[in-house]
Amino acid sequence: MWFRGTLLCAAAVASITTTPASATMRIAEDRGGQIGHYLQAFAMLRSSGEKVMIDGNCLSACTLVLGLIPRSRICATDRARFGFHAAWMPDADGAPVTSQLGTQALWNIYPSDVRRWINRNGGLSRKMIYLQGNAVHSLVPNCGSKRDETRRAEVETKRKSERRADKRFERQVSKRVASNTTRRAIRYSAISTANDRR
Repeated sequence: MWFRGTLLCAAAVASITTTPASATMRIAEDRGGQIGHYLQAFAMLRSSGEKVMIDGNCLSACTLVLGLIPRSRICATDRARFGFHAAWMPDADGAPVTSQLGTQALWNIYPSDVRRWINRNGGLSRKMIYLQGNAVHSLVPNCGSKRDETRRAEVETKRKSERRADKRFERQVSKRVASNTTRRAIRYSAISTANDRR
């Protein structure tokens, strides 16, 4: 029952279209929970068009954000930390037991670059593995600080200025070439006329 509900939610997420929005949801200390709840929450977030900022711990089922929200709408600060582990369910006595079906559902939702990172770092097991520091920004864009945004804006302004200068230079060269071509044609024409008179 639990796994079937997970698959139905995953199918619903895949069919949702997004609409643009200016709001940003901040995830700072999310320790995870039941997969089904996160599938539903991220499906609503996906359809809202909101952006997501990871600004602290995003552990366990919270990591589904990486597969359910378009990467273009997710960013991570320097404090971001993702924690991955195998899915589990309580047994009859309430003790955690690894769920192969749940773990496979997680695996299927994660993008391929996240799966590669998980494999390189021990795979999904009962032990939590953490994606943090510079490794986060190899998979998730950096939200950037004001200084980074200012630097990017300055670089873009410089590039635009250089492109304008290049276009001005190209126009000047084109005018010179056209002018020289016209003069040569006139000279040729004058020479031809003189030759015709003989």
